[in-house]
Amino acid sequence: MTRRLLVVGGDAAGMSAASTAKRALGDRLDVVVLERQPWTSYSACGIPYWVAGDVATLDDLIARTPQQHRKNGIDVRTGATATEIDLEAGVVTAFTDAGAETFAYDELLVATGAEPVRPDVPGVDAQGIYGVQTLADGRRVLDALARDPGRVVIVGAGYIGVEMAEACVRRGLDTVVVGKHPTPMPTVDDDLGELVAKEMRSDGIDLRVGVTVTGFEADLDGHVRAVVTDHGAITTDLVILGAGVRPRTELAAGAGLRLGVDGALPVDPHGRADVERRVWAAGDCVESVDRITGRASYVPLGTHANKQGWVIGRNLAGYDVSFPGVLGTAMTKVMSLEIARTGLGERAAREAGFDPVSERIEATTSAGYMPDARTMTVKVVADRGTRRLLGAQIVGGEGSALRIDSFALALWNEMTVDALMMTDLGYAPPFASVWDPVQQAARAAVSTLGSPLR
Repeated sequence: MTRRLLVVGGDAAGMSAASTAKRALGDRLDVVVLERQPWTSYSACGIPYWVAGDVATLDDLIARTPQQHRKNGIDVRTGATATEIDLEAGVVTAFTDAGAETFAYDELLVATGAEPVRPDVPGVDAQGIYGVQTLADGRRVLDALARDPGRVVIVGAGYIGVEMAEACVRRGLDTVVVGKHPTPMPTVDDDLGELVAKEMRSDGIDLRVGVTVTGFEADLDGHVRAVVTDHGAITTDLVILGAGVRPRTELAAGAGLRLGVDGALPVDPHGRADVERRVWAAGDCVESVDRITGRASYVPLGTHANKQGWVIGRNLAGYDVSFPGVLGTAMTKVMSLEIARTGLGERAAREAGFDPVSERIEATTSAGYMPDARTMTVKVVADRGTRRLLGAQIVGGEGSALRIDSFALALWNEMTVDALMMTDLGYAPPFASVWDPVQQAARAAVSTLGSPLR
C-alpha cells in the first residue's frame, strides 16, 4: 500500500528527507513537497558571496532544481505557501496559483526553516530594510545595491553581518556595522572578537559595537533614511539585517505543536515532533541537543539540516537512525581573516556547570620560516576536573579555520586535552609546524592543568 509523505519546505532538510525516503521506498512512497519559493535545495550560506560577486549567478547556488527532483519521482509544488495544518484530519492547506488547496498525508514533515530577525522597534517596516535568508532576499539586496546607495548600515555583527559587510566593502560602499555585543562575532569569546574588530576596521568597515538599535526613520516616500540607536542616529540609504535568524514555526504552533528553545520545535532523536500524529520536523525550525551540555539548543546550520533530513528519510524507510546532537561548529571569514569555533566558550562552559580553564596561543598556519606562513590565534577551553576539552576558537589568516575540524572531532569523542596533544597529526613545513597549532593549544592547557596523576 502506497503511503504519502507531505513535506512543507523544499530546501536542505525537506529535500534531504524527501530524496532519501523516495530513493529507499520507490513506488511504495508518494512524496509531495510544498515550497513557497521557485527554488529548491539551494545554499543560503552562499548569498553573501553572490552579493560580493564571487558567485556569478543565482543558479550557481542551487544544488538541485525542482525539475531534477521531479525526475526522481518527487512531486514538488513551487509557489505553494502552507497556511494551515490540521493534525486531526491529516491535511495541510496551502495557497497556490489555483487558490487554496488541501493536501492529505500519512506522514508530515515540517521543514519550514528560519527567517531573519527583525528588531521589534519603530520603523522596521520601512522600505529599504532587507533580510538575507532566501534567494529572493539576495536578489532584492542586489537590486538595491545596483541603485548605488551612498551608505549601507548592517544591523548585527554575527556571521551574516560580517559576511555582508565584506560584500558591501568589496563593492566600494560606505559600510557601517552596528552590533549590541561589545565585540563582533559574539559566538567567540570577547578577546578573539577584538581581533575580528581590528580586522574589520582596518578593512574600512565602520564598526560600532555596544550599540543598540532603537528604531528606523523613513523619508516622506517611506524609504529608510536613518538607523536610530542609543548612541545617536546613523544616516543611511539602505539597511541589511544581520542579527541572525529565528525559526519559522508559526504554522506548526498554529496546529498545536509544542515550541521550545527560541521558539523552535522540539523533536526526539529520530526527528519526530509528534509520534501519535505522524509529524516529523527538521532543519532550521527545530531544536538540537548540545552534545557537551546535554541541553536543548537552537543552532540553525545547513550542515545539521541536511543530516537531520537524512535521518528522517532513513527512518521513514524503516531504519532506526538517530541524530546524535551538535557542537555548534562553524566558520566564516571577513576579508583576509578566518574565524572558526566549536563547543563552549569560557562563559558558556561556566554557565553549564563546568570549571573551565582556557589557554590562548599564537601560531602560524605553516612552519614559521615558510614564505606563506600566516599568523593565527587559537584558544581552547577545558574542564579542570576531568581535563576534557570543552571548546575551541580560531582567528587567523588563510589556512587557519579548517583546523577547527580537529577540535570538533576531539570534542565529539570527549577527548582530554592530554589525548589531543598527543594525537598523530600530519606535518610538513608547507602545511604545519612540527607541533600543529591544535596540539600547541592543547599542550598549553595541559601545562596549566599540570601533569595528570597516575
